[in-house]
Formats: sequence, structure tokens, C-alpha cells
Amino acid sequence: MAVIQQVQDGKVVDTSASSQSLSSVTKSDNSSLDKEAFLQLLVAQMKYQDPLEPTSNTEYISQLATFSSLEEMQNLNSTMETSQATNLVGKTVIMKVTSASGETTYVTGQVDYIVRENGNTYLSINDGLYSLDDLDTVVDEDYLEATNAATAFQYMVAKLPNVQRLSLSDKDKVEEVRKFYDELTDYQKQYITNNVDKAYMEKLEALEAELKSLLENANTNTDGDADTNDSNNTDGDNSGATA
Repeated sequence: MAVIQQVQDGKVVDTSASSQSLSSVTKSDNSSLDKEAFLQLLVAQMKYQDPLEPTSNTEYISQLATFSSLEEMQNLNSTMETSQATNLVGKTVIMKVTSASGETTYVTGQVDYIVRENGNTYLSINDGLYSLDDLDTVVDEDYLEATNAATAFQYMVAKLPNVQRLSLSDKDKVEEVRKFYDELTDYQKQYITNNVDKAYMEKLEALEAELKSLLENANTNTDGDADTNDSNNTDGDNSGATA
């Protein structure tokens, strides 16, 4: 295809309409040409073609067929995007949102519903709308609960005293952490084993062992005092009988 320019006084005259049309098409989308841009290019081609070398009907038909294929692909992409978003309703997701200043934040929540506006798909999360393009992670509910359980376990263990400072007054606190762990599901326990620093579990076990030792010593001392008291009482009775 040949494109002609106006010539005046032996100089090529820039046709502003042509350059504006082509520049507007080029700038319409930095990433790809949509069907509107394709139509603008086709119209510009028809308007500014060389009358001595006109574009053939066959070429126009080919271009129209290409346009139809482009439109079909865009419609298919829109349908697939909507389907993907619909499947997210009721699921917990993590959205990676970047502000105009470039600051990145993460939003976690359950998808309540989806909205289609101006060709874009939005997810409703925590009473806010977020673009489907910002989707970062889809979280399994069991995985999320295991993550929360692991965080709670670490927090509870961290609040316990060190072994060197443990006393019998801490008995209920240690037993509470053990009870919390024992009531977790097997999946949650496995998550803690695989993802939590083993120092937390080692600390809990060390505290339990120390607590057991303190209880045994306390019982031994109690038994020893009881035996001493019994012995003193027996000696006193014998003394009285002898007298």
C-alpha cells in the first residue's frame, strides 16, 4: 500500500489530520492495540491511500477478517476474566495494591461479589473494590487458619518465662499453651512443624520438663516434712508413755 503526501511549491506538506490520526492510535494504548485503534488505522489507510495504487478489495477483506478475529479474542478474554473472578467469590484472597506514589500494600479478605465496569473487573473485599489485575494470592481456608494458629502459638510461647526464671506459679500458663497446641488439627500441627522456628517448641518442652522437676521437688519436700512431723509425733508419744 502506498500513502501519498501533498506537495506544494516543491515541498512535501505534512497533513496534520493524518499525523494526528496515526499518533492518536499509537498513543491510545502503550501495551497493545485494541479494536478501536485497529478501526482508526483502517480508516486512515482508506482515507490517505494512493489513488494510483489503491488498496485491493482482497486486502481490505483480509484486514476486516483480522479485525473480526481481534474482536473475538477480546470478547473471549473478557468472558474468561469474568469467569475467573466469579470463581473467586467466597474465597480468601490477598491483593497487592500499588498507590500512585508507588507504595505497595497488601489487602487480605474474602471476595463478596464482582463488578464489571468499563471493561474492567473488580473484586469486592472488605467493603472496597479492587481490580482483578491486583490479585496476588488465593488462600486456602485451611491454610489461612493454620497460619493464624502458628502465629498465635508463637505469641503464647514468647510470653512464657525462660526456663531459668520458671516457678510453680507459671504452671497454668505452660499448661494453657500445651492445651492450645494439642487441640490443633493435624494439618495445623504439621504447618507449625514445617514453618515455625523449632526453638518455640523446644522452649515449651523445656519449660514442661522444668515444671515437672519443680513439682517433684515440691512433693518430695512436702513428703519429707510430713515424715519429719510424724517422726516427731511418734517420739513425743513414746516419751510420754515412758514417763
